Amino acid sequence: MPPLSSSRESPRQPKQHVVVIGGGPAAHRLTDAINSRSDNTVAVTVIAEESYRPYDRVALSQRLVGDVDLTLHPTSLWDEDHITLHTSTRAIAVDPARRSVTLDGGSEIHYDELVFATGSSAPVPEIPGAGLARVYRTIDDVENLAAEIATLAGTLGRPPRVVVAGGGLLGLEAAGGAVALGAEAAVVHSGSWLMSAQLDEGGGQALGRLIAAQGITLHTGTRPRDILTSDDGTQVIGLRLSNGQKIPADVVVFAIGIRPRDELAAAAGLTLGARGGIAIGDDCRSSDPTIWAIGEVASYQDQCVGLVAPANAMAEVVADRLLGGHATFTTIDDATKLKLSGVDVASFGDALATTPGALEIVYADPARGLYQKLVVTDDAKTLLGGIFVGDASPYSSLRPLVGRELAGEPASYLSAAGAGAPGGDELPDDAVLCSCSNVSVGDVRAAVRGDHDEACTQLGPLKACTRAGTQCGSCVPLVKKILESELTKSGVAVSRALCEHFSLSRQELFESVRVLELASFEEIFARFGSGRGCDVCKPALASILASQQGAYILDAGRGTLQDTNDRAMANMQKDGTYSVVPRIPGGEITPAKLAVIAQVATDYGLYTKITGGQRIDLFGARLEQLPDIWRVLVDAGFESGQAYGKALRNVKSCVGSTWCRFGVQDSVGLAIRLELRFRGLRAPHKFKFGVSGCARECAEARGKDVGIIASESGWNLYVGGNGGFQPTHGQLLAADLDEQTLIRYIDRYMMYYIRTADRLQRTARWIEDLPGGLDHVREVVVEDSLGLGAELEQAMNKHVDTYEDEWAATLADPERLRRFRSFVNAPSRADPSIAQVAERDQMRPATSEERSNTSTVLLSGSRIPIRGE
Repeated sequence: MPPLSSSRESPRQPKQHVVVIGGGPAAHRLTDAINSRSDNTVAVTVIAEESYRPYDRVALSQRLVGDVDLTLHPTSLWDEDHITLHTSTRAIAVDPARRSVTLDGGSEIHYDELVFATGSSAPVPEIPGAGLARVYRTIDDVENLAAEIATLAGTLGRPPRVVVAGGGLLGLEAAGGAVALGAEAAVVHSGSWLMSAQLDEGGGQALGRLIAAQGITLHTGTRPRDILTSDDGTQVIGLRLSNGQKIPADVVVFAIGIRPRDELAAAAGLTLGARGGIAIGDDCRSSDPTIWAIGEVASYQDQCVGLVAPANAMAEVVADRLLGGHATFTTIDDATKLKLSGVDVASFGDALATTPGALEIVYADPARGLYQKLVVTDDAKTLLGGIFVGDASPYSSLRPLVGRELAGEPASYLSAAGAGAPGGDELPDDAVLCSCSNVSVGDVRAAVRGDHDEACTQLGPLKACTRAGTQCGSCVPLVKKILESELTKSGVAVSRALCEHFSLSRQELFESVRVLELASFEEIFARFGSGRGCDVCKPALASILASQQGAYILDAGRGTLQDTNDRAMANMQKDGTYSVVPRIPGGEITPAKLAVIAQVATDYGLYTKITGGQRIDLFGARLEQLPDIWRVLVDAGFESGQAYGKALRNVKSCVGSTWCRFGVQDSVGLAIRLELRFRGLRAPHKFKFGVSGCARECAEARGKDVGIIASESGWNLYVGGNGGFQPTHGQLLAADLDEQTLIRYIDRYMMYYIRTADRLQRTARWIEDLPGGLDHVREVVVEDSLGLGAELEQAMNKHVDTYEDEWAATLADPERLRRFRSFVNAPSRADPSIAQVAERDQMRPATSEERSNTSTVLLSGSRIPIRGE
């Protein structure tokens, strides 16, 4: 990103001259809005202190690990004759009476209208040693931090210790970036949990465990008291906390919030807000009728907010007002979605349920390590807000529905429930799709249809012409959904590109990776990708690599691509603790192994629950306890049940001919053989098997992705059954099979699904989308119409031969074990909102008191905890 050392004066003399103090995103948005509407009748002069053109501060952490161009588009804006950008220039005085701005070089610029977009600074508290502290606010801050870490690594001969004060958005980004540079990182946060301004305790504790799992040490509920220095006072050696603890440090970074840059406005006599910032009204005008304020320096209703969407909305209001309009700024949209150190986090609307009578629907999915919450009105119909940690995929579709009635049961909108968020075609036209740029669903649909201009039928041009998804990017998946929906309605073939960074579909990418034997995200991206990747392609590539390689999923940089619980190899619950699910093939277990599970539960104080998949779930383990628990289980002959992965969950069976007088085949024996064969197999989505020993179907095999039902002559094979939000019965693929043929067909079926399904596509939906549906599957699997049978079987045999238990592999490697350090002052108590039931009468339901003590989930009119396998 080349710095600009000088600017030119506009050769034209438009009717009005607008001067903007500040060169950040808000200034860029205002200038762009004026330029696009004024037909060159307004001259704009932007005064920027930094040497760069306005850039994307949301993506600042990317600059920490590489020379990434963050310049905001359109860049052609600064080439217009009537627009002047002064970089490396500071405004030092404003004279409202003379309508002039004095620059640090002594020159003056006169204005007709003045806009403050000075943003904010990163405050550092006045504590001993504060002069050696670093901040994380600008490109220069980030590049200096990266250079300092590199220098220290060379001189110290060990990883530098970086301590970040602040557990909010920027603080976690800074800590994650430091780790990426090879430093050891710690975060000090005054709140009891991370991102306490945006997340509730459940979400904050879940985020804390995920961040800690990446090797970042957390100190919560305390704050820096003084920075410890060397004897000569020139080097940082540590940090003393308010709780008296001393922690070693080589670099201390403060990211504890924002302080509005209002000093120039105050000197000019403008009215400030109660907590700083330039006081503005609904028109974004200050106490001087010719001076306006936008972005972080603007105090609306005594609140300054450091988010993109409100700043853009203010910029649009001011642009409209300057050109004679009557737009108003009505509310601060503090919705947030981003990926912090590889972890999805989102918060929107009334996330903390402050609305009277608000109900909270919480889903903590042990299989994927999620914390997902929706807040609704007391009749459970109208959406008020939500929080997502670990998987924020429902965010983009739910965010536009705030204040509207939901069409279905609230919990069904959560991906943890196995559901898909509402599709783009279900959203009303007036719903705001992109809050950063204030773009509605109807705006995007109109652009695709070409109602007002040339139709935008590809994602890139659609983003450019509507501005949707061009800033924080969180709405891009929904923009893509609406694009595909509108094209389908028009009879236009829809691109199957994985995302805007990969023109190949998942199926094409899978085959390309397989043929070229690519082994890392970097290799795949260099060969087929463009840009920096996104939340769509990164997890998809992680799944492809895991399916093909069978290697330890967290090695070689693959850890940051994985779903949340894959990184912890355990299932996070809503209070931030974990559940452990050992594999019990076919549900068969010896009394000795039962005794081991009972002893583990007793020793660690874990709550036990038999799951619907015939396994035993152990709830309440802390992150640092997981390796100790695994060691006991592994020594007793158990292995990971992989309830956390997009992989085989279990093979459910009845007792079959071994005990049941109706059984005609050995369902238990077959279930065990199948589970041991397909354990650890990664796929586009989780999948389950079921084996019933007779037509009575006690194992409910037809509700599984692969279902086997015994007959007098062998086994009947059913495929494509799914539970969850869209339950589907399996369909008969082949009948009366011997065991060898049955396993061969399952090998082909599963490997064909893994190679050809879309990302996150369940087997039922995959069969529905295939041309020819079940008939096509039968032709490929049974009749070998594509001649792939032997190849698919060979691929499955390779998986079986290379399978390694992930728990045992972790225990055998000290470096891998380092991921399971919890943060220093992790609370030993569990979340009090979860009912810790030590023992219940086995034949009675929970009492109303027990249910009310577990008051975080509303389903079918009653509050209950949801814990899915």
